Amino acid sequence: MSESQPENVALELPGLRVEIDRVVYQQIDEPTDGRAHAFIYFITIKNLSDRAVTLLGRKWIIEHADGNKIVVEGNKIVQKTPRLEPGESFTYNSYHISDQNAAAEGAFHGLDELGGAVFTRIPRFEMNIPTDLN
Repeated sequence: MSESQPENVALELPGLRVEIDRVVYQQIDEPTDGRAHAFIYFITIKNLSDRAVTLLGRKWIIEHADGNKIVVEGNKIVQKTPRLEPGESFTYNSYHISDQNAAAEGAFHGLDELGGAVFTRIPRFEMNIPTDLN
């Protein structure tokens, strides 16, 4: 008797990878309290697997220095559902605004060319306010 995976369970696809290319810090003025901090992150999703993948959505977990967590889930990735053939990649940037240091991680999910649900993890990265600010 062979075991089979339930159809609705997503599997982590070997070869589907996420790289955090860089995180850029920018101080911005907030009308309410004077200061806020923008962290602009640049991400590349690489398909080094043996099959095409269509990315359908994402889940982010952002943990602030004070222990508060924000979970953001949604369809699409910057309003797109990129299809990546083997060897292709998708690069984009987005941002997070905070009044304190934070760390982010999560996952992208989608379907492979056979219709199987797949995901890949977003590695944890830090968003730290520079200590040399006046």
